[in-house]
Amino acid sequence: MRLTVRVIGARNLRAMDSNGFSDPYVKLQLGKQRFKTKVIKMNLNPTWDQEFSFLVGDVRDVLKFYVYDADMLGIDDFLGLVRVPIEDALAAENFSLATRWYQLLPKGKTDKAVDCGEICVSISLETAGATRSWSDDLATELTDIQRNYSLSSQSTGVSIASAYNKSESSKEDNISGYFDGDEVPAEDKCSEGTGTDRNLAAAEDTSNGIPNATLNGTETSKTYKPSFVDRVCQIFARKNGDSVPTSLVTTEPSKEVQEEPTVSEDPVSQHNSVCPETPFDELLKSFESRHEGVEMPVNLQGILINQSYIASPSDLNNLLFSPDSNFRQTVVELQGCTDFKTEPWRVDNDGESLKRVITYTTAPSKLVKAVRATEEQSYLKADGKEYSVLLSVSTPDVPCGTYFRTEILFRIMPGPELDSEQQTSHLVISWRMNFFQSTMLKGMIENGARQGLEQNYAQFSDLLSQKVKPVDVEDAGSDKEQILASLQGGQESDWKIAFLYFCNLGVLSSIFVVLYVTLHVLRVNSSVVQGFEFPGLDLPDSLSEIIVGGLLFLQVQHIFKKITCFVQARDQKVGDHGVKAQGDGWLLTVALIEGSKLAPVDATGFSDPYVVFTCNGKTKTSSIKFQTLEPQWNEIFEFDAMEDPPSVMNVHVYDFDGPFDEVTSLGHAEINFVKSNLSELADVWIPLQGNLAQSWQSKLHLRIFLNNSKGTGMVTEYLSKMEKEVGKKMTLRSPRTNTAFQELFCLPAEEFLINSFTCYLKRKLHAQGHLFLSPRTIGFYSSMFGRKTKFFFLWEDIEDIQAIPQSLSSWSPSIVITLHKGRGMDAKHGAKSMENGKLRFHLQSFASFSVANRTIMALWKARSLSTEFKVQIAEEQSQTCTIQSEDSGIFVGVEDSKSLQMTEVFSSTISTNMASLMEVFDGGSLEMKVMDKVGCLNYSATQWESDKPDEYQRQIHYKFSKKLSPVGGEATGTQLKSPMPNKKGWIIEEVMELQGVFLGDFFTLHIKYQIEDLAPKQKVCNVQVSLGIEWSKTTQHRKRIEKNVLSSSSARLKEMFNLSSRELSHVR
Repeated sequence: MRLTVRVIGARNLRAMDSNGFSDPYVKLQLGKQRFKTKVIKMNLNPTWDQEFSFLVGDVRDVLKFYVYDADMLGIDDFLGLVRVPIEDALAAENFSLATRWYQLLPKGKTDKAVDCGEICVSISLETAGATRSWSDDLATELTDIQRNYSLSSQSTGVSIASAYNKSESSKEDNISGYFDGDEVPAEDKCSEGTGTDRNLAAAEDTSNGIPNATLNGTETSKTYKPSFVDRVCQIFARKNGDSVPTSLVTTEPSKEVQEEPTVSEDPVSQHNSVCPETPFDELLKSFESRHEGVEMPVNLQGILINQSYIASPSDLNNLLFSPDSNFRQTVVELQGCTDFKTEPWRVDNDGESLKRVITYTTAPSKLVKAVRATEEQSYLKADGKEYSVLLSVSTPDVPCGTYFRTEILFRIMPGPELDSEQQTSHLVISWRMNFFQSTMLKGMIENGARQGLEQNYAQFSDLLSQKVKPVDVEDAGSDKEQILASLQGGQESDWKIAFLYFCNLGVLSSIFVVLYVTLHVLRVNSSVVQGFEFPGLDLPDSLSEIIVGGLLFLQVQHIFKKITCFVQARDQKVGDHGVKAQGDGWLLTVALIEGSKLAPVDATGFSDPYVVFTCNGKTKTSSIKFQTLEPQWNEIFEFDAMEDPPSVMNVHVYDFDGPFDEVTSLGHAEINFVKSNLSELADVWIPLQGNLAQSWQSKLHLRIFLNNSKGTGMVTEYLSKMEKEVGKKMTLRSPRTNTAFQELFCLPAEEFLINSFTCYLKRKLHAQGHLFLSPRTIGFYSSMFGRKTKFFFLWEDIEDIQAIPQSLSSWSPSIVITLHKGRGMDAKHGAKSMENGKLRFHLQSFASFSVANRTIMALWKARSLSTEFKVQIAEEQSQTCTIQSEDSGIFVGVEDSKSLQMTEVFSSTISTNMASLMEVFDGGSLEMKVMDKVGCLNYSATQWESDKPDEYQRQIHYKFSKKLSPVGGEATGTQLKSPMPNKKGWIIEEVMELQGVFLGDFFTLHIKYQIEDLAPKQKVCNVQVSLGIEWSKTTQHRKRIEKNVLSSSSARLKEMFNLSSRELSHVR
């Protein structure tokens, strides 16, 4: 049986926070199964509206609801609880407890007067069967048992409990919670007939063709005691009355019992099921209109298959999920699974979803025996064009199997267009692990599931390729080539261009004036020489003649300039269109389609626009379109292959006025390849920036394609080149590592991680985190005390990088990065300062400053500076000719510090009051003296600064003495101090980075101090210290490092608090 619980909301909850609110959430528990709702911030009347599903193994279990107030620090506050027995749902109408409000109860009996509020939930029992629920079958049969028990003298049939047990022994879903073994124990039999009755029943069963049921136990005359089955019988007898079930009163009971589930006319079971005779295609068609506006769900955590096939989406969907297809069964048998059984598709949730259940027994492995698996398939989208199916697989018999489920998402979408006009579909299969309860084996479970899924779906892909032909790159062609082939540049004739260029009022009026004056000169006689004139020189005789002469000169000059510009523009009318790219590497192709609403800048009310594209220092220019505001180009520009992947492409639109005149900008734009999706750039309208462009809302229609002709070999060559420049070996990261890096900063798939460093970001509130370097970006991520800091910017955004040596004000060398004016504003929250619109970032406390500095400088200069500077940096770095080889150092991702596993390393009761002991963290003489004695040399700490109420933060720094570390080293930490929830003590959380220690940049230490005042009058306080290690890179020395850090930290903390206690006792 399956128990479905919907947690709707709560009201009148207690306010546990200082702001007068709570952050409530609900924990649900049934046996060992646990679920948790989302947290609603600052609300005493929250609404969750979340649904959960439990597997019921024993109806005597009790469903428990615990309501808590989520706290950032400390233990969550208890708000109330509710207990609901499963038997209440069995006794209810249709086995469903309608939506109702339950009073929340306090935790202790002494708090009965406290009003904890109410919670609204809906509970119902259902089955995974397609036509008739298991509960309905049990109800019918147990009702008959109760009737046979009450009318034992008239009983003519064998015990239905025994018959039920034997008939159910071949089913997938056994009822071991009710009946143990293949036979019914004597104390659980509902029929207490005499031996004569049993003999008659056995004889009648034999005559009807039913094998005689084996009865366990002997006849007894003991006093009857109601068993659990009898109590269930009474529940169903009250529910169903005394109606005699017709399923057993037939001439062939065995057939009738087997066929009864498929012909049941129970309205409750039919409400959530569909007749098996309903064709699968008709079921899907009924969902097309409902799912038209439903968005396609995004991929889950990991990708298993990403392939296109020559088949329509509907055909591929039918192959994978149609009940008439044996593809799924073939896959399961190929993977060594047995006992494959599938149920028909059924409509659930009042026709909102289509579901079915598949069960099978998995093949045994070296670590796990063969177990039963249940796979629930649900359609999330089925509009006839796109399909999405979610598979939820549960294996409760494996270790910790009730703690998680494996979710697999199938996405079937239209594929690329083929030259043969065949229909194609694109299949993407992704997966994730959905943990209902936290466990220390989470990492091991995920790794094992990943390996198993990758192996199984490799077989799945091979079998699918045999059934449906995959789309090859050659068959599919290239979307880029198809789009570009459809473009034809407009080659206009010279006469048409001349007509557009000279046929305007200004030119015509100038020609008219010239002709008018010419005719006037021909008709008048030559004037008499007078004044300062002499033969051959005719000066104007009046002011009007001077003005007319000037106007005539300007008109002639204007016409001459127009003719000159026309000749030059005619020579440039083709531009760079059609010039093919050369070389192998990163190939950038831009198709300039058209422009819209360009600004008029000529006196004619039009413009002569042309476009200039600039990327990685290379420029492409379009042709000039004369006298238009809606230009049509249809031109293609191919940039020569680039060694480095491009980050941005600048687009400028100008008005042509001649090669020697100052150009007029009609607008500009920037294409950011790092922040843009390449699929979206394949056909995009780019709005232009600038005063003229924004006032006229100008935009360009572009189609942009970027691809790497060398494949993964390009990445290897790039890393080899950087090794020579940096002087340190660089390892090609795994696809999993690169995917985690891309998801962290939302980067495109072509971006890959080069290196990462632990460092310290200086700003108003300092942060310790990781610096990530890739070919086009430099990013920073930190997660401390529940506060996340994340940003990145481009190497081209950087104006200057300076290495600041160690000084008295800074305990370690630092790197100062200054951005160009107005650049990188998305990373403004990580900058220490901003001067004249330029952001400045301060990074320090690198585990290996020299390596980090060389890598950052090399990447920046390789992308931002000229060839001469690149040669110069290569000569500077050639002095370091030895390539260092370290541990693997593979970035394994970042995690929230809240989910970090903490280990208690120190716990003690100290005979001093809390206020005195807190002096160890106040930066005074006691702290300096104690830390110096335990081996923390040159200890320094900043003042506590408050960012939020009751939260204080500071930074500490010290060097290790030979006592703590034989090789020396330094530590940089950030501490956060806040009061405990009960206000009786303090919690101090510390995040520490190590420098100059072997593999110190591979991990971060998290330390949590809890100091609580037990008895203020007796001056006694309790100290608990927990430590956790957050790994940012993998290493084979992980276990050894963890053991060493835990032991040394425990000894240092013990000595630290013992010294503090002695020093405080001397003071007293």
